[in-house]
Amino acid sequence: MKVLVNCDDPICCDENLFQRVEGVIAGTLERFGSRVSRVEAHLWDVSGVKHTNRDKICSLEAWVTGAESVTASHEAATLTEAIHDAANQLERLVARAIQELDAALGNSEVRPSAAPR
Repeated sequence: MKVLVNCDDPICCDENLFQRVEGVIAGTLERFGSRVSRVEAHLWDVSGVKHTNRDKICSLEAWVTGAESVTASHEAATLTEAIHDAANQLERLVARAIQELDAALGNSEVRPSAAPR
C-alpha cells in the first residue's frame, strides 16, 4: 500500500510527521493487505481561519482494489488525535467497502481480514 501525505504550511511538515502518519495508516489498515492500493492523507491547520479548539484536520482517502475510493475526515484539537480518529473511521469504511464488493461478486465467505471489528 502506498501512502501519500500532503499538508499545508502552518503545520510543521517534516519527515518525522510523514513517517508517523504513514505508520498510523499502515498499522490501522494492515489487516486488509493488498485490498487497499493507496491512501492519501491531507493535513491542515485552520486556526488562522477559525478560532476553535478543533482546528487540526486530517482527511484520508483510500483506494480499495475493485471498488470506489472511500474518504474519512476528522477535526480535533491536536493533529495526533485528528490522524488517529480519521484512520479509525477509514478502517470501518474500508471494511464496509470490501464487504459490499465481496457480496456483489458473489463471494459468500467473509474473510477475517475484511470483516469489520
